[in-house]
Amino acid sequence: MSKLAVLDDLLEQYYQLQYHHNAELFQRLQDVQMWQKQRMQRTHHQHFSVKNNQLMAQYFLNRLYGGPDFDALAKQIARLMKYVHKAEKLIPENAIKTGTAGVELAILAVQLDERVALQLLEDYAPNTPLTDEMMRLSYLKLDQGQSRLHQLELLDQLGASLDKYMRSFMVYTAFKMCKGVAYKHHFDVMYEFMQDGFLAMKPLKSAEQFVKDFTAIERQIIAKVHAGDLHPFQ
Repeated sequence: MSKLAVLDDLLEQYYQLQYHHNAELFQRLQDVQMWQKQRMQRTHHQHFSVKNNQLMAQYFLNRLYGGPDFDALAKQIARLMKYVHKAEKLIPENAIKTGTAGVELAILAVQLDERVALQLLEDYAPNTPLTDEMMRLSYLKLDQGQSRLHQLELLDQLGASLDKYMRSFMVYTAFKMCKGVAYKHHFDVMYEFMQDGFLAMKPLKSAEQFVKDFTAIERQIIAKVHAGDLHPFQ
């Protein structure tokens, strides 16, 4: 079985999302994603502002939690599947596994946030500016606690994989050698998605520790939301 086959399933999940065919939902989803990013920047300001952490913080905010160019990335992945056997010969196996894990997380983030966006459209006028209270109530109504915890578990696994597989000089050298081919065949967005992960990890002593520090705080917020805390995001 192809090591890239799992991407087919992930793309199918992505294209089944309702916002692709609903402009109002798409706008509300963008609002939710922006709120998420701003909230994470506030919550993790001390962690994200450490010099060596800044690139990974940006990778989290712009890649794993709803990047603006994910539609372009999805189209390139879909096209890659036509050349799957050639791609597997060019891209190191560990880079494929780790890149796939990143794609899975990015899609899961959109899935979860779309459900929030749908709930918001049901409860409020479409153009109502988002507040922490609106988001808190939406999380409670949707009961996303377990889904959000699963998201954090996958993120912890990605952090461990980055340390285990992607710090190899040989892996990164092999990956860099693919750049010319990737750009020649218009797989630039996909290449940059993976390259950003490499670059973000480089200044860190441990990607796994960076992720653990992040997910520990996120778990506290999830617990506060579902315990009825009126100000869980502060």
